[in-house]
This record gives sequence, structure tokens and C-alpha cells, in this order.
Amino acid sequence: MRRSIVRLSIILVIAWGGIAYSFSTGHFPLLGLDLRGGVEALLTSPPGTDPDVLDVAVDVLRARIEGIGNVQEPEITVVGDSQNLDVLVQLPGVENLDEALNVLGQTGQLSFRPVYDEQLPDGSSAVDVFGPCPAVYQLDDQPFPAPPVAADGLTTPDDPSQAAWLPVRDDTGVVTAKYLVGPAQLMGTGIADALAQLQGTSAIDAGWSVSLTLNAEGEGAFTQLTKDAASCQPSAQVVHPSRRIAIVLDGEILTAPPVASSVDPGIGIAGGRASIGIGGTDDAAAAEAAQLTIVLRYGALPISLAVGNVEKVSATLGADSLQSGITAGLIGLALVAIVLLAYYRSLGIIAVVGLTVFGSLLILSYTLLGQVRGLSLTLAGVTGIVVSVGITADSYIVYFERIKEELRGGAPMYAAVSEGFKKAYRTILTADFVSLMGAFLLYTLAVDRVKGFALALGVATLLDLLVAKWFTRHAVMIMSETKMGEGGAFSIRGFAGE
Repeated sequence: MRRSIVRLSIILVIAWGGIAYSFSTGHFPLLGLDLRGGVEALLTSPPGTDPDVLDVAVDVLRARIEGIGNVQEPEITVVGDSQNLDVLVQLPGVENLDEALNVLGQTGQLSFRPVYDEQLPDGSSAVDVFGPCPAVYQLDDQPFPAPPVAADGLTTPDDPSQAAWLPVRDDTGVVTAKYLVGPAQLMGTGIADALAQLQGTSAIDAGWSVSLTLNAEGEGAFTQLTKDAASCQPSAQVVHPSRRIAIVLDGEILTAPPVASSVDPGIGIAGGRASIGIGGTDDAAAAEAAQLTIVLRYGALPISLAVGNVEKVSATLGADSLQSGITAGLIGLALVAIVLLAYYRSLGIIAVVGLTVFGSLLILSYTLLGQVRGLSLTLAGVTGIVVSVGITADSYIVYFERIKEELRGGAPMYAAVSEGFKKAYRTILTADFVSLMGAFLLYTLAVDRVKGFALALGVATLLDLLVAKWFTRHAVMIMSETKMGEGGAFSIRGFAGE
């Protein structure tokens, strides 16, 4: 009996203690899009995209979205068949649709491009004022390229391999500058890392900047790009446009910093490291540096993804779905408890307590999986949990009926409880194996929404085996040696009809 008490205490401490600690520290299961509300978008890839290339794009996209910080636990999966693959992005907790579209819209290829010309505030050309910079654009008595432009004077869509008129926009979307940029000389794949830093030691020279680290692919191209730009001598009044290097994403110039006057045009910026000055020490400068760091670090997608169908699930609807799922589960649990207590008497108490242990372990499992693997609980998962209550109740019924058969066959109480568990556990293993196989097949072959149900069913089935072995067996063993084992109509023997 002492061994049973120890083992029973261990499982209770893990279940009840774990869930109490988790909730007291503010750790709860992560909720999926359909329970929490948010935005779901389908990003379409070019026909015939290699699945391996798309997997790389998904990893980069996930890192970029998580790096932004206000989108928690995005769910990004590849959907479709081998000939037409797309990316399904779910952003739980995002209530602002424009914010989500802004995040998802930045899925193009990052590029570094030379600046040919700039449109001045009066609409004239900067090159007409300062003259061209041959090192950046070799004229050879040929006119500047004339890329096609829309009514607003901008090139749409942008092709990184061609010259284009592209905008610089402020936070409100207003165009603040227009640059004529050349073909990309360095893509985002050449950036190894980026880091926002506050540099300077005094109020005069302090300011935010972004430190770049280039890989072997990008080092040479960046050196040549900066050598050409540095050859365009700065003016006393304004920076020559071709001294700038445009950092372009999705047809828009994120920033076009000039090469510092100290850079030797014969050397450029070599060594695989560079710094992009943002200036300022206020929150706006810090935010700009952080945003640029995210784009530089995670902006290099191997393919372009277009934003397709976008759906918004309101937080209210998600909360209603969660409340409905919880209500259904509690009602089902209450009905099961009433039936178990009414029919199995003292053994019913063990079953009801066991269901609380099972529920605590299940919630704790989803909490841990959410923290470690980013797993979220969906409405389909809640359905799987509700169904699993019936599976767990079946395990108790199988065991209790085995005990009744053993007692009616003349076995003493201890032997009936022990032998009954051995026979019942074989039956439980067989039944749960079937459930596990079904959950595995559903998770492997079904669509995403059904996978949530399959995963919840699989986790619950494994926990059912654990609870039966560690809780139910030892709880019944302990009860069998008390008055509830042998005495009265409410006892185990009374339930057996003896």
C-alpha cells in the first residue's frame, strides 16, 4: 500500500501542482486563430515552385513575422498539391487588418541598388542640376533608362533586374521622395546579420545605426557598390543622388543612405562589415532602426509570394467559440461524473477525481507544447479534448467491470483489484492503440483544421494510458483496503452486488 501511496502522490503533484504553478505564473495554453481571433491569409507562390525552396521561404517569413514582436506565435504552413503550393499564414491575436496586411505584404525580395537620379521637390531632375555620375551609370552618350511608369510617376510592378522609379514613404504612406534606381547589384541573401545599435558617446554625436555583416556572397558586391557611389563627390548643399545606395523591398525604398564622405572611392567599404546611419536618439529613430534590422536580417526570400485571400476572425467570435467549447466540455464532464457516481458508487469517486487529473495533465501538456513548440489550441482541438473525455471514461468502465467479474467469481478484494487491472489494461491498450492510429492517420492525411482534432485526440489517448497506470490502479488499490472497499452498499463490494 505504501508504494501505491507514493506513486499516487507523484502523479497528483505533477497534475495538480503543475497546473497550479502554470496558472499562477501566467502560463496558459496558446489559443489558435479560431479561438483568439486574428487574421488568416493565403500567400500564393509562382506555379511550379520547388517545395524545398518554399520551405526556406516559410522559415524566413516566420522569422520575420516573429521578429516584428506584435504578432505572437504565427502559424505558417505549406498547403496545396505538388504542382500548386501556397503558404497559409495565421496570425492569432492580430485585430488590425491593415497591420497584418502590412506585415504580410513585405514578402518580396530584398535588394541593394545604385541610385541614378532623384526627382526634386519642384519635379525636376537632380542629375540635370548636378550632372550624372559615370561610375554609377556609364552614359556612353546614351540617355538615362526610361522605365515604364504609372500615372503617379512610379514603376509598377518593380523588377529588381531592371531600372525603376521607386518611392520612399513615411509612416503614413505619403511619398516623401522618388529615386531612379538601377538593377540590383546585391540581394538580401548576401546579408549574414544585422544589429541595431545606439552609437556615440555624447549628445552631439549619438544616434541610432544598423550594423551590417555580409557573407562571402555579398561582400564583393557591396564593396563594388560602395566604391562606385563614393566616386560621386558630395555637394556643399545636397548629397548627389548617385552617392546613395537604395535598399529596396517590394518595390519601395526602405532607406537610401549616402556613402560617407570618408570612404575612399578606390577602396569602398570592404571587410564584410558596414553601418547604416539612422540618426537621432528618440523613440522614432529607435523604431526605424529596429524595423530596418528586421528587414535586413529576415527580408531575403528565395521567391516572391503574393498576398491572396485574407480573412479576419474577430476576437469576439473567437471568445464565443472558446466559451462554447468550454461549456460543452463542462456539461459533458458533469453528465459523465453523475453517471459514474450513480452506477459505480465509491469507484465513481476515483473516476471523477481521475478525470480532473487527466484534464490537468492535458492542459499542462498544451501549455508546455505551446511554450516549447509554439503549439496552439484550436476549436478542432477543443472538440478532440471533449471526445477524449469519453475515451477516458471508457477506460474506467473497463477496469471497474473487470473488478466486478473477479469479485463475483469469488476472488478476494486484493486479487480482484490487481488481476482486474491486468486484464483491463490489455483491453485499454488495444482500444487506445486504435485511437492513436486514427489520430496519426488524421494528422498525416487530413487538412490543417482537422489536424488540431487529431493532435488533441492523440495527446489525450497517451495521457489516458498514463493516468490508468499511475493514478487509477493505485487509487483503487488504496481504496480497496479501506472501509469503502468492503463495507456497505456504496463500497466496491457493494457495487459488485455482494
